[in-house]
Formats: sequence, structure tokens, C-alpha cells
Amino acid sequence: MEFTKQIKSTQNPKRLAVKLNAKGEQFVVKGHPWVFSNSIVKINDDAKTGDLAIVFSKNKNKVVGLGLYDANSPIRIKIIHNADTKAVINAAFFHHKIELAFEKRYELLQTNTNSYRLLFGENDGFPGLIADVYDSVLVVKLYSEIWLPYLESILKSLQQVARANTVVIRLSRGLQNSKNHSLKDGEVVYGDLENEVVQFVEHGVNFSANVIKGHKTGYFLDHRANRKRVGELSKGKSVLDVFSYAGGFSVHALANGATEVTSLDISKQALDIARENGKLNDYSGMHKTISGDAFKEMKALIEKGKTFDVVVIDPPSFAKQQSEIDLAKKKYAQLAELGEQLTAKNGLLVLASCSSRILAQSFFDLNQRVLNSQARLFETVLKTKHDSDHPISFLEGAYLKCGYYRFLE
Repeated sequence: MEFTKQIKSTQNPKRLAVKLNAKGEQFVVKGHPWVFSNSIVKINDDAKTGDLAIVFSKNKNKVVGLGLYDANSPIRIKIIHNADTKAVINAAFFHHKIELAFEKRYELLQTNTNSYRLLFGENDGFPGLIADVYDSVLVVKLYSEIWLPYLESILKSLQQVARANTVVIRLSRGLQNSKNHSLKDGEVVYGDLENEVVQFVEHGVNFSANVIKGHKTGYFLDHRANRKRVGELSKGKSVLDVFSYAGGFSVHALANGATEVTSLDISKQALDIARENGKLNDYSGMHKTISGDAFKEMKALIEKGKTFDVVVIDPPSFAKQQSEIDLAKKKYAQLAELGEQLTAKNGLLVLASCSSRILAQSFFDLNQRVLNSQARLFETVLKTKHDSDHPISFLEGAYLKCGYYRFLE
């Protein structure tokens, strides 16, 4: 089977000679994948997005890193190879990187799971590129034009390594508006897609993802281990899943024998998907849904005197910019407070954050402080981070953190 279209870039990438200031060079030498425009001291005048940037050390003219030039981003060079070893940037180079990434996921794929993140951007050496697999459908999401000159061979390698029957391209908003390619968001470039809603399995629990219209690539795979754990802790329990989206935590709880699960989300469409995902599994508990603003709906439940044995609060990112950090912390504190009031006697409260600008320690300290200020005794059972298909290779690559708090009264 062939790819259905030629994914050709309008540009043939050139080689650029780059020198950085001392701080920028130090970052690259330490393995950091970002070079900001203000770190660049010297570069070719005609540099274009997708060109191969060869970063030389300031004094010895030694190569310290290879990256791709991005004229549209303050992160002007995205490093794809740290020059501790020599490399030729070609199809074989990217194929080898994809094989290495697949090996890291091998253990996960020995479980009853056929959905995983094959490429996690910078952390797997592919800045601005994500590849997720749902059963036999590979969804590649592009966030940067740097990949356009190399995309054809990368897609072929991804398809081969993942043994995918179908390849779908998703584009960030910036790329959807770009005139430098002929790709369309949601386009099937290899194989056939009979249904845009693809079913897959996550630790024995059935789910579905809309790979054409869903958020990101259709689903959020990063919380997989936490969903499994919450499911196992929900047997015979009542569960509240706040910011439930497509019902990840809810469905694991139902499939593991929860007596009653309430999914709360502002999106009615997401709740419809959560209900459908629930029905892909056998369960005997009751699945309720509440559509509305999480803060308001949680307060309404508190006023009614409602509590749950397990409460999971997994909000979207509250701090997309530096200026939003203080407000984000206030919101997290509010959620911890509301969550405590909704957690039954001897119940479990699970608090998560996916804001990379809020560091894990800061998030856990904040939860500890809020819960300590309440009258009830509690213990911190567990603190978790990303699942194994979201490996972290640099500080800013870490965004997910999750705390489990058990009340002792």
C-alpha cells in the first residue's frame, strides 16, 4: 500500500552555520532542545524554516548540536541531535530515532493495551511533532513547519514501525493557516478510515477516540496509569470524575465495579462520548453526567450534602503563559478545597495538574497546604507523573503530576 499523496515541501533544506552566546551554547551542550532567538550570535542571512542548523561551539569550532531552524517561533532552533556522536540527518537517522522510541514503549505494549504515544515531541527528539497510535490507526500531529521537508520519510517510518493500517495527519492552528503545504487537518494519507471514531483498548478497558475531530489526536493518553489505578480503587465505590472529558477515569471506574459514577464536564459533547465509552464495556453501576462549569457544579453538590468515596479532579491547563501562574495556583487551591468537601469519610481525593509552568513540587506543596488547613486528618498515598510512553528528557517537558490523598476520618 502506498501513501495517497506526495507530501512534498516547497523548500529544499539548506545547511546553516550557527554560533550561540555562552548561555545558549551551555544549554545545548547540557542536552536542552531549545535555542531562543536571543541566544544566536551568528547565522546565515537567508535562513528558512526547516533548514538544518549546525551549531558550532564559540571557541573551538566544534559541532555541539544539530537542529531545525524555525523562523516563526521565538524558539528559533529546535535541537534534534546533541553532538556527542556524529550524525547525518537523513531518512535513516529519523527511522533509527523512531525505532528507539518504539523500544521505550515495548513494556507497555506487553499489557492489554493497543493505544500509546509513539513520539512525544522534544522528549523523543522530534520537537513540534506528536505521534499517537489507536489500535491500527496512527495519528500524527504537527505543531511546526520545520518538519515539512522531512515529513514524507518520517511518516513512512512511523507507519512501518507502528505497523499501522491507516495514517491520519492533524495540524495545529498555525499549520492549518499556512500556505507552505497542501495538507489538510484530519486528512487520511495512508490506508482507509472507515469510521473517524476508532475503538482501542487501555489495560483491558475499551475506549474510542475521534481521530479527525477530537482534541489533540483524539484522546489524552498520558493519564493511562492513573486511570488504571483509580479504576482498581473504585470497586464497590461511588466516584466523581471532575473535568471528565471523554470519561477516562469514569469508564475505568465503571469497568472495575464502581456502584455509581458521576462524570462532570462543561462540554455536553464530551459527556456524550463518555457515556458511549462506558457502553463499550460491561458494567453494572450507574453512570450519571452533569454538564456545567466545574466550580459551580461542585459547589452545588456540596450544598446538597453530596459526597463520594473517590473524587478525581483533572482540569485542563490553567497556566499557558507565565502571567497566568498565580491565578492557576488559586484555582488549584480552590479545587483541592472543594474536592475535600466532596470526599466521603475515609474517601480518596485525586488531584492532577497538566500545567507545565506549575512545577510538580509546587503543586504537591499547594495541595498539602490546602488539605492541612481543613479539619480532617489525611495521608498522602501516592504522587505520580507521566506514563511510560511520555518519557521526559528535559525539565520543561514534564507537565503531568497527580496526588492521591486518603482521608482518615
